[in-house]
Amino acid sequence: MSAVTGVRKRGKKWSYIVELGAQPAQRCECGARYWVERKPLEACPNCGGELKQRIEHRQREVGGFLTQTAAKKARATCLHDLGRGVDIKPAKTTLKDYLNEEWLPGMLPGIEGGVKPSTYLGRRIHAERHIIPAIGHIPLQTLSRAMLNAFYRRLLTEPRAEVEQPHKRKDEPKEEPSAVTESEKKAEPKARPPLSPLTVRHIHATLRKALGDAVKSDLIMRNPAESANLPGMKSEGGHEMKTWTAEELRAFLLSVKESRLYPLWLTLATTGMRRGEALGLRWEEDVKWEYARLQIQQSMTSVGYEVTIGEPKTGRGRSVSVDPVTLATLKAFRTQQKKEKLRWPGYVNSGYVFVQEDGKPYHPDRISKVFEAAVKASKQPRIRLHDLRHTYATLALGAGVHPKIVSERLGHATITITLDTYSHAIPALEEQAAAKVAALFMPE
Repeated sequence: MSAVTGVRKRGKKWSYIVELGAQPAQRCECGARYWVERKPLEACPNCGGELKQRIEHRQREVGGFLTQTAAKKARATCLHDLGRGVDIKPAKTTLKDYLNEEWLPGMLPGIEGGVKPSTYLGRRIHAERHIIPAIGHIPLQTLSRAMLNAFYRRLLTEPRAEVEQPHKRKDEPKEEPSAVTESEKKAEPKARPPLSPLTVRHIHATLRKALGDAVKSDLIMRNPAESANLPGMKSEGGHEMKTWTAEELRAFLLSVKESRLYPLWLTLATTGMRRGEALGLRWEEDVKWEYARLQIQQSMTSVGYEVTIGEPKTGRGRSVSVDPVTLATLKAFRTQQKKEKLRWPGYVNSGYVFVQEDGKPYHPDRISKVFEAAVKASKQPRIRLHDLRHTYATLALGAGVHPKIVSERLGHATITITLDTYSHAIPALEEQAAAKVAALFMPE
């Protein structure tokens, strides 16, 4: 090797060597040596023997270059990075190893730097179901924008993988089950559709966060997810966000008016609350009859089918006003629950607004299933429970309600989120503004 250039030829290809100085290492009696890069090994992978910590001089050799000039150029880049205090490790760590061994454990709920249980579960599901099976084998340093773009295209076009559903508790009530015909039972299972653009965007957000943290840890130089192409909010089958018209929403509410959960459906439709926020409402703490307002201070969510109570999504509470019809419906529901308390032995006084006849809170996942059955029975276009929230926002913006007010009622962190999410409803506001302003001075 040339002492001046720091490169040498090995066979038909060239390599370069850089000095890294004193580095922590582990030595075994069998002679094996392991450099400590992220966390020490517990035992020797070669013989299982005990490892002893020590400091040794280290060099790094990187090969595979076709020409001497290419090796010199790569060495210069490496020396520049080392001079800035950035030590990018060789491309040995795969994306799977990084996610499973470092990133996900670092955000476990309850530890310093951890996240909420629902956030952790969502990111873990993205990693285990989609990211790792498809691109987890790729070395972290070689992951590129083109690879991510191809990954997102596959998610949008190929059938999604089958996943094992969580087991329901035996005591979970089977309320308002949907009817299944014999022909439906005998029908061949349909191929699962590709992931929606919105879901792919969520997976991208997980990847962008993970790779951004890898940059901060000096494992990679750049975050390829920052420049990846994201799918639009329209899929080939139409809008990802499905909403009802005012007429469809009215027809649905009329069809469920005599059901026990009508007060819940009405509250969701008139406030735009999230499912967990409505289920987390309590009579004494959150319902302000004299002000006709509901205080949203907590959220009931399902994490792996286990119910958890935590802060609202944005980490802060809010207060929303309630219209007279919804308020009267809630009052009648309160009276109904007091009567049920006398009829049910062992009534559970949980304090929540939306409870079963025995006072026990509803499971969030069960509520979504009951809603789907109610929609099917109503003969209205199929939407998800969360789409009631989208319906509220779309109808409010279309009716001319100021986006700032809609944003505050929805509990969005910023008005920008509201405008970006419901941009399809904004043109109606622009048309109204154009007509109103022109009417102020337009000649007859």
